[in-house]
Amino acid sequence: MNESTIEGSSAERWVDPICQPLAVDAQRPFVRLPDGGLIAVEGNATVVSNDNGVSWQAPRPIYRGEGPGLPSPGPGIPRNAGQLLATRDGALVFVWIDERVLNWDDSCGEPGADARGDLWAIRSLDNGETWVDRQRLFQGVCGHPPINMIETVNGRIVVTNQYYLRRPGRNVIRVYSSGDGGKSWRGSNIIDLGGHGHHDGAFEPTFVERQDGTLWMLIRTNWDRFWEAISCDEGLSWRTIRPSSIEASTSPGYLARLQSGRLFLVWNRLHPEGTDSYARRSGQLSEDEASWHREELSVAFSQDEGASWSAPRVIAREKDAWISYPYVFEHAPGQLWILTGQGDLRLRAAEEDLLDG
Repeated sequence: MNESTIEGSSAERWVDPICQPLAVDAQRPFVRLPDGGLIAVEGNATVVSNDNGVSWQAPRPIYRGEGPGLPSPGPGIPRNAGQLLATRDGALVFVWIDERVLNWDDSCGEPGADARGDLWAIRSLDNGETWVDRQRLFQGVCGHPPINMIETVNGRIVVTNQYYLRRPGRNVIRVYSSGDGGKSWRGSNIIDLGGHGHHDGAFEPTFVERQDGTLWMLIRTNWDRFWEAISCDEGLSWRTIRPSSIEASTSPGYLARLQSGRLFLVWNRLHPEGTDSYARRSGQLSEDEASWHREELSVAFSQDEGASWSAPRVIAREKDAWISYPYVFEHAPGQLWILTGQGDLRLRAAEEDLLDG
C-alpha cells in the first residue's frame, strides 16, 4: 500500500542488547528444505543457501512465460511480495501479487480506474527446480501481499488475501485454502468491517492454528486494537469476527507458532512505551483518526493460545523513523530471526532470552 513513510531518518536506533545483528542478505520469507538448506524468493526466482544465509546460490527462475502473473516485485510492491511454504509432503507453494498498480482517486475516495493487482499461486514438487499448477486465485486490486501462510495439522494450506471493494473504497479480507497441496484452491466468505479510505477497513491480517484446531486471525484496523476472526473449518469460513484484547496502532503484526508451542507476536503498540497518547491521522487514509505509531517494535509470548500474554517487550526503537511490517523465522528450535519491511531491521534472538530478560 502507498503509505507515506518517514524512513531514511538519520536518527540513532536503539536495539535491545539481547538481540544481535542478523547478517542475511536475502528477502523474506525463508523456508527450510528437506536437506537442511534455506530457500527464499527474489523476484521471479528462488535462491538457496546451504550455510544458514551467509551465502546464496545463483537464482533459479520460477515462471518462464509471459505475464500477467509474473512473480516480480514490480512498482509499489513491498519486499515481502509473496509467501512461500514447504508442506509436510515435500511441495513448495508460492502465493504472490503480480505487478501491482495502486492509485487512489481523491476526488471520489475510490481506487483509480486503472488500479490492479491479482493474487496468483504456483507450486514445485522438486524443491524449486521446476514449478507447476500456476493459477490466478483472485482478480481485482490487492492492497498488500499475504503476511503469512500456514499448513494446518490436517494438511490444508491456508493463505489470506486483502483487497479493495468500492463504493465506498475500503479493504476487505478473503481467505484461500487448498486441500491438495496447492493444486486447487477455494475461497472463504469476505471479512468486511466497513470504513472508507485507502487505509481503512480490514487489512494485513496474520493468523495461526490453535491447539483446538481453530484458526485465529489478528486483523489490522484503525480502531486502536487488532480485531480477531476465528475459523472452525480450517479457513473455509470465518463466523466469529470481533475486537480483540490486544491494543495496536494501525500497523500489521506477525503471529507465529514456535516449536516450543508458544505463540509469539511482534507488533507496533498503540502508543510509545510509558505514554498514553500519540498523534493521529485520518483524511483519505481512513474515516476515523488512528495512531500510526511505528517507532517501536514490541514482542510478547502466550502459553495459553492467546488468552493471555507476557508483558510487551520493546526490542527496537528509533526516533522519527518507522520500524514496522515484522516477520519471524525460527531457523532452529528457539532461535528466532526477526526482520521488518519498513526500517529494514534484521535481528536474531533466543526465545528463552526474550522470555527471561
